[in-house]
Amino acid sequence: MDLREKKPKQNAAALLPILVFLVLYLGMGLVFEYGLGVEMAFYNIPIVVVFMVALLVACLQNRGLKFDDKLAVMAQGVGDKNIMTMILIFLVAGVFVGVTGRSSAEAVAYFLLSVTPAWASVAVLFVAACFVSTAMGTSVGTITLITPIAAAVANVSGFSLPLCVGSVMGGAMFGDNLSFISDTTIAACNTQGCEMRDKFRANFKIALPAAIATLAVILIQSINAGVGHIDIPDYNLLLLIPYVLVLAGGIAGLNVFVVLIVGIAAGVAIVLPTGTIDFMGLLGSMGSGASGMFETIMVTVLVSAMCALIREFGGFEALLAFIRRVFRGRVGGRLGVGLLVGAMDIATANNTVAIVMAGPIAREISEEYHITPRESASLLDTFSCVFQGVIPYGAQMLVAISASGGVLSAFQIMPCLYYPYLLAVASIVYILVGAGKKKA
Repeated sequence: MDLREKKPKQNAAALLPILVFLVLYLGMGLVFEYGLGVEMAFYNIPIVVVFMVALLVACLQNRGLKFDDKLAVMAQGVGDKNIMTMILIFLVAGVFVGVTGRSSAEAVAYFLLSVTPAWASVAVLFVAACFVSTAMGTSVGTITLITPIAAAVANVSGFSLPLCVGSVMGGAMFGDNLSFISDTTIAACNTQGCEMRDKFRANFKIALPAAIATLAVILIQSINAGVGHIDIPDYNLLLLIPYVLVLAGGIAGLNVFVVLIVGIAAGVAIVLPTGTIDFMGLLGSMGSGASGMFETIMVTVLVSAMCALIREFGGFEALLAFIRRVFRGRVGGRLGVGLLVGAMDIATANNTVAIVMAGPIAREISEEYHITPRESASLLDTFSCVFQGVIPYGAQMLVAISASGGVLSAFQIMPCLYYPYLLAVASIVYILVGAGKKKA
C-alpha cells in the first residue's frame, strides 16, 4: 500500500526539520564567517551532517507511524524515478567536466579576445563566461577559470577590476541557469518532472533579454574607455569541440546521457592525441569530476527522504495553506515559487541545495496554481541564480575574490553584477506579462 495515498492533514509542526536545518546551517555560517572571520565558512560547514540532523528530527516526529513505516516512506522518496535520474546525470556531468578541464575553458576566452577589438574586452569576458558556463554546467568552475584572465585584462587594458570580475560572474550565472548539464537545471527539471529542452525554452525567454541588456550596459561603459594592448597566449581551438557538441545536442533535444557521452568521447579523442593530458592524468580527472558530485548526490538523497517524511506528516499541506492566503492567482503562485527558492538560497548559500529543498514544495504549488512543470522549473532555476549571483557570502563571490588576487571586497564587485540584477527584472516582467496566458 502506498503510505502517501491518503492526503495528510495540515500540520505546520512537520516543517520543523527544515527550520532546524536553516538555523544550524545559516547560524553556524554567520558565526564563523562574520564572528570569527573564517574564510568561506559556509562551504566548510559539513552540509551533509547538518541534513542528517534535520532528517533525524523528521524521524522523531509523527509518532503515529512506526519507524519501519517511516523507512518505507523515505525509500519511496529516494527511489523516485526523477531522483535516480538526477543522481545519474550528476555523475556523468561530473565526468564530462573532468575531461574538458581548464585548457578548454581558457581556449574559449582567448579565442574570443583574439577576434574582437580591445575596447570590447569586458563584453568578451561576459560572453566567454556565458559560453563556458553553459557548456561546463558550473558557475563556480567558470569563475575559477576565467577570473584570472579577467584580472589580466584589467591589468593591461585599463578597465576596472570590479567591472571585469562582475562581468565574468554574470556570465557564469547565465550558464548556470541555462546549461543542460548544470546541477541546478538537473535538479529543477527532475523535481518538477519536465524535459530539459522544455525548461530551456521557457528559461531562454527570461535569460536572453537579461543577457542582451547586460551586454548593452557593458558596451556603453566600454566605448569611451581608453584601453591598452592585450597579449593573447597560445591556445588550441580543437578544445572547443566537446563544448560545441554538448551545446548543440542539448539544444537539439537529444537525450542528456547521449549528449554527455558524446562530449566525453570527443574530449578524450582530443586531449590525449594533442598531449593536453596523459592517460593516467585523464583517468584521475574523470574520477575527480565524478567524486566532486558526491556531496550534491548525498544532499539530494537526504533531502528526498526528509521531504517524504514532511509530506507524510502534513507539512506541505500547511505550507500550501499559507501560500494560498498570501499569494493569489497565477501571478501570486509564480512569485511564491520564486520567493520560496530565493529564501532557501539566502539561507543555504547554495542554489542547487535550495532547488532540491524547494522543488517538492514548488511542485505542489504549481499543481495548485496550474503552473506548467517547465515554467516551475524555469522559475526555480532563475530565482535561485538571481539570489546566488549577488549574495556576498556565496561560493561564486568568494571564489571570484580569491581568483582575482584577493584585492577586492564583495561590496566592490556587487555594483557591477549587472546580469543577476537584470535577470531579476526580466523574471518579474515575465511573471507579470506571462501569467495571463492559458496553460500550455
